[in-house]
Amino acid sequence: MGWLWWLGLALVLGVIELLTVDLTFLMLAGGAAAGGLAGALGAPFWLQIVIGVVVAVLLLVLVRPMAVDKLKRSTPEAVTNVRAHVGRPATVVADVTERAGRVKLAGEVWSARTESPGVVLATGTTVVVTRIEGATAVVAPQTQETPQQPYGQPGPGY
Repeated sequence: MGWLWWLGLALVLGVIELLTVDLTFLMLAGGAAAGGLAGALGAPFWLQIVIGVVVAVLLLVLVRPMAVDKLKRSTPEAVTNVRAHVGRPATVVADVTERAGRVKLAGEVWSARTESPGVVLATGTTVVVTRIEGATAVVAPQTQETPQQPYGQPGPGY
C-alpha cells in the first residue's frame, strides 16, 4: 500500500514539471516511481527511500544534462512582441522622413522614421524594419542588398 504514496508523489512532481519545464522535477518523479516500484515488489521502507534517492540522483546527474541539451538544440527561441517585427517588410502609407511618417506593418499602421538623414520614402514604397524604438519603426528602403530576416528572428540593429 505504501507504493501508492510513491505513485502520488511521482504524479505531483510530474505536474510541477509541467509548470516549470526544467526537467528537474521529472527526474525526481523518476526517483519516486523507482521507490514506488521497490515498494510494490515488497522492499522495506528504508530500501524504498534509498532506491528512490539513488535513482533520482542518477537521473539528475546523467540523464538531465543530455535531455536539456537536446531540448535546447531542438527548440528554437521564439522572438515575440516588437522584436518579431525587426526584418519584416512594411509598406509606406504616409511619406517617411528622418523625423516622421507611417508604415503598414503586419496589418497595423505604425509611426515610422528613416535611419538616414535626408532620405524620404514615398507612399507605396516597400521598406524593411531595421529596429523598433518605442512605438516607432525605424525603416530602410528594401533593396537587393537588404538582407531579409525570417519572421520572428532579430535583425540588424536589435
